[in-house]
Amino acid sequence: MPTCPARQTWIRRCVLKADPSRQWRLLDLQAVDIRLDQIAHARAHLPQTPAISSTESELSDVEVDLVNARTAVDDVQRELTKAEQDVQLVRDRAARDQARLDSGQGSAKDLTSLQHELVSLARRQGELEDLQLEVMERSESLTGRVAQLEQTRAEIATRLDALRAEEAAALRELESESGEVTSRRPDLVAGVGQDLVALYEKIRTTSRGVGAAELKHRRCGGCQLELGTVDLDRIRKAPEDEVVRCEECRRIMIRTGESGL
Repeated sequence: MPTCPARQTWIRRCVLKADPSRQWRLLDLQAVDIRLDQIAHARAHLPQTPAISSTESELSDVEVDLVNARTAVDDVQRELTKAEQDVQLVRDRAARDQARLDSGQGSAKDLTSLQHELVSLARRQGELEDLQLEVMERSESLTGRVAQLEQTRAEIATRLDALRAEEAAALRELESESGEVTSRRPDLVAGVGQDLVALYEKIRTTSRGVGAAELKHRRCGGCQLELGTVDLDRIRKAPEDEVVRCEECRRIMIRTGESGL
């Protein structure tokens, strides 16, 4: 149990006692918690996630382009239909005039007028056929654009499906590992003891997830700073069951055979 003499500074205000074996188990608990934090970070930062977002945006843009292209095809198709109708009207009118002219019926003035009208209709028909050809060319170009966009959309959709499948597989793997790692934690907590775990958890919340670290080669495994002579002397004199903490980062330091004391 911790002893807390009155009028001591924060650094030394509470000394916790724990058997060395309990302290060593704390390193195992820390390793489990670090791995769980890594898994949580990996789950939140899957490499597929930004790729999926980018691909979804790409697909959305292509679908908008495809809608616009199909609308343009519909518009030009109506324009082509009208052009074909206009050409046919002129052809029908010219055919009627030619039939009247060939019959020879009517006055010379009427026949001359029909000849002039046929010339005018022939010129008009040529203009309309040129317009019809231009519209047909635009229709073919736009139809090809639609086909190209449909192919692009299919390729992007396939790529998106593959990314989503990869993301789902990665999540399943992380979830499986998380479950396996988490299952080890209760036994470790029980072996460490609630008093030491409580201190460890309190430190973890303010120390980027690391509440305990090995004192190795005279260096704190938490902040990676080498301990000075005074601190090393203090730790050497501390009983084996005393829970020691780093004066710099305040993390629990676990003494082992490699501490260099």
